[in-house]
Amino acid sequence: MYDAALTEDLARRAAAGDPAALDRLLAEVRPEAVRRCGRFLPCREDAEEAAQDVLLQIARRISTFEGRSRFSTWLYTVVANCARQKYRELKRRAAEQPVVLEPAQHVDPRTTSVIAGSRVDLLEALDRLEREHPHLVAPLVYRDICQLEYAEAAERVGIPLGTLKSRLHEARRQVRPWLSAS
Repeated sequence: MYDAALTEDLARRAAAGDPAALDRLLAEVRPEAVRRCGRFLPCREDAEEAAQDVLLQIARRISTFEGRSRFSTWLYTVVANCARQKYRELKRRAAEQPVVLEPAQHVDPRTTSVIAGSRVDLLEALDRLEREHPHLVAPLVYRDICQLEYAEAAERVGIPLGTLKSRLHEARRQVRPWLSAS
């Protein structure tokens, strides 16, 4: 179970250079990182790979955690970035090496998770939003996917609360038809 108070303490100690705290922090946040990466990536193996990238980023960049916001907020940022990067990597790899399915390998829509399709649709929509309106991506990711409070999301993006709400409204308006068209 994810213990927020313990994690916050470990993060502060790890940021101050305590290697034992960093090791314990990584062990503590791993299940949460996998779970959160799973919100972005429908395939468990992909979510676990992205979570490994999250842990690597935490280990490399923990010294940049200043404690001005909660560690969980910082973690959400790393998760969102790593999961989206993994998605781009998978998409690029698939474009470079298209897979030919044998008839026996076709996916049976009756046994395919609906949520998996919606996650892929969401990643496609985020990718498109980033190309067309990059300033709208962070508000949408922090509020709707990471489920941060409005004030915390605004702080994380570095914009006033009213601006965040305006951008979030516009992001949702842009993304809605892309998701419903799928």
